[in-house]
Amino acid sequence: MRLCIVSSCGGHLTEVRRLRAAFEGYPHFYVLNDQAILPDDMRGKTYFISHSERDWKFLVNLWESYRILARERPDVILSTGAGPAVPFALVGRLFFGCKVIFIETFTAISRPTLTGRIMYRLAHRFFYQWPQLARVYPRAIYGGPLL
Repeated sequence: MRLCIVSSCGGHLTEVRRLRAAFEGYPHFYVLNDQAILPDDMRGKTYFISHSERDWKFLVNLWESYRILARERPDVILSTGAGPAVPFALVGRLFFGCKVIFIETFTAISRPTLTGRIMYRLAHRFFYQWPQLARVYPRAIYGGPLL
């Protein structure tokens, strides 16, 4: 099983890296939507894409996701958000048959994020970190905080 870990920089990246014990034994690579100082284990295994804020660059992200996924051919796309999760999920599902796992961010305590609302429809497995979101995501799985 090969994993594509898609994330925004900052808190989303911190969250998804808390899951490292679950995926470090599998071949994996990262996709970030901004330059960042990388820890040693991410060097040489990270792609950087354009930063889109719900603008025309979303189309660029679709193209970037197609190029990366065509090259790497992952089986699973894992993300905690934000922006780059949607284009990778769309392209991964439509063109490459990827399974998509999404974890709603820790900061979504009582209301869903925009990315979460979209990914709820796209992800094969959807997890949330606060029990208050059970009413919003009835088919999702409460996993508790990643902290």
